[in-house]
Order: sequence, then C-alpha cells, then structure tokens
Amino acid sequence: MTKKSNGSSLSRREFMKGFGTGVIGSSLFLGRVGEAVAAESEEVKAFLSSAEPLTFTLNGEEIRVMVEPRTTLAELLRNHLNLTGTKIVCGRGECGGCTVLLNGKAIYSCHTLALDVAGLEVLTIEGLLSGEQLHPVQEAFVEEDGLQCGFCTPGQILAAYALLESHPKPSDKQIQYEMAGNLCRCAAYPNIIRSVRKASTKMNGGIPSE
Repeated sequence: MTKKSNGSSLSRREFMKGFGTGVIGSSLFLGRVGEAVAAESEEVKAFLSSAEPLTFTLNGEEIRVMVEPRTTLAELLRNHLNLTGTKIVCGRGECGGCTVLLNGKAIYSCHTLALDVAGLEVLTIEGLLSGEQLHPVQEAFVEEDGLQCGFCTPGQILAAYALLESHPKPSDKQIQYEMAGNLCRCAAYPNIIRSVRKASTKMNGGIPSE
C-alpha cells in the first residue's frame, strides 16, 4: 500500500518539474541581464562618443566632468553631481524653482546648457552653507516662515541672495520686482518679503522705509 503524502511534501516528479522550471527561469533571467548589460554598454559607448569635457567652478571648487551637449545645468547638478537642492519644477524657465547663481547672477538652470557654464562660477543652495551653519538668508527664511511646502525655497533663497548682493538695502518694491521670477505655489509671498527684509538686516543692517 502506498503511503499518503501530506500537504507539505513534494513528490519526486513535482520536485523535478519545479527544478526544471527554475533552471529555465534562471536562464531567461540571466539572458535578460545579459541583454541589459549589453544595452547599457551601448548606451555608455554612445555617451562617451558624444560627451564633451566641461570644467567650471561649483560652490568654490573646480569641477571637471564629461557632459552630453544636450544636458542642462539643472540635470547635471541633480542627476550627475547629486546636488538635489536645485529643483526642476516647470522645466520651461518660468517658475524659478531651478534658480542658481552664475557668476553672481540668478539664472534658470533648466534653461541653461551645462556646457555654457564652462570657465564660470556656479553657486547652488548647498554652497550657501558654511559647514552646518546656515547662511543669514537661509536663517531669515526659517525665522520668518518664508516657506511652506519648501519646493520653491532653494530658488527663492538664491534669488534673494543675488538681490541682496547687488542691492544690500532694497525697498519692498525692489524686492517684489527682483523676486518676481520665482513663483510660490503656496502663495507665501508676504512671508518671503519679510524674509528678504530680515536677511537684509542680518547682512547689511536693515532696509530703507518706503
């Protein structure tokens, strides 16, 4: 009489069937991995054949990288240099979320080709920090709640920094005009203006009354 098998045991036939499927599955998996590696190798070859050398100063340090001509500065910063404080929001140069400073001037990095910054100086939000110490403009935005969701904040802070470098004691009208290229979807504009005022006080001793 044959012994009944319990629910947890496998027959030799079932085991071999499963094993065979596993081998086939593994072969297919390894085949796909090989295809993926080959595809990646082709992609790397394509990149190397089209990439060009780029040297520029980033947050005070000289950077040398290979860049495809179509790569934007925002993509280079975020995807290749891991400086994710620079946000890509609209991708059309309209909102200012990707603002960085190029030779001290606020620009939209999503509309700037990386190769166009060759030999120039780029400052990102990370570059405002001194170790773990916030810059006065960053401190002012925190103290005056010049941020809500925070997504536009790096661009707002850099635009404010550029403004205060060129106009140390701006009027409210100057603040509104110079910051107009940076949109805040949370509409925290009154707090942003107060933040710039406070940053001016911290950096330069205050702003003139209107």
